[in-house]
Parts: sequence; structure tokens; C-alpha cells
Amino acid sequence: MTIVIANDHAGTVYKFKIIKYLEENNCKIINFGTDYTNSMDYPDTIHKAAIAIQNNKADLGIIICGSGNGAQMTANKYKNVRAALCWNNELVQLARQHNDANILSIPARFVSEQQALSFVKLFLNTKFKGGRHQIRVNKIPC
Repeated sequence: MTIVIANDHAGTVYKFKIIKYLEENNCKIINFGTDYTNSMDYPDTIHKAAIAIQNNKADLGIIICGSGNGAQMTANKYKNVRAALCWNNELVQLARQHNDANILSIPARFVSEQQALSFVKLFLNTKFKGGRHQIRVNKIPC
């Protein structure tokens, strides 16, 4: 599985921990995130991740910024991208099962590193239910 990851300065520490987990689980990683904690503009990295999903260069994406909001808003501008801002396991599971989310947006300033890792594990291992949910997902694009 190929995972694209992108982050701003608020998500750098989380990104490294997530990459370690992904590598240990034999995922191919495309890393567009900053490796530094100096302030930078999240859209600069998030656009690249969303384009990778849009162009089928990655199976799923993980984006991280302080609140998760800006990253999610940026990613969702792209066709066939369904980025979900999640701050607990139930939201992660429902985003995958009901909305076929293909990008997980993590709010680094509001969840612990341990929580973020649990979100990633759940995101990668939860399948879309399809059925009535597919009908709804088909109605998302403008």
C-alpha cells in the first residue's frame, strides 16, 4: 500500500512517528511534509498530497497540521479527494466505513501522538462499507 503524507510545522514530530509505523508495516511512503518545526504554510505541502491521491499515485493519505482544519479544507478542493478531520477513533472508523475517506486529517495540537498513531492504524485497517453509503459518496462531487 502506498501512503502519501504531508504536514506543516505543527505535525513534524507526529509525521516521523507515523512514518516509522508505516515503514514497519511495509507501506510505501510518499513524504511531502516539512521535516522542520519552523513556521511554514500548510497548503504548500497539502496540495501535493491531495494531487497524489487525485492522480492515483497513492492509495491513502495522512495530513497533519495544528487544528487539522486548514489541511482538510485544502485537500478537499481536489476531485475524488475525501479528507476527513478526525479527533477520535469513532470518527476515523465512520469516515472510512461511511464516507470512503481517502485522506485522514490529524489535528496535532488537539490529540496526543499515541492517539494519532491509533487513528492511522484504524484508518488503514477499516474498509468502506459501500451499499447505501456508496450512493451518498457518489453525490459528494460538485
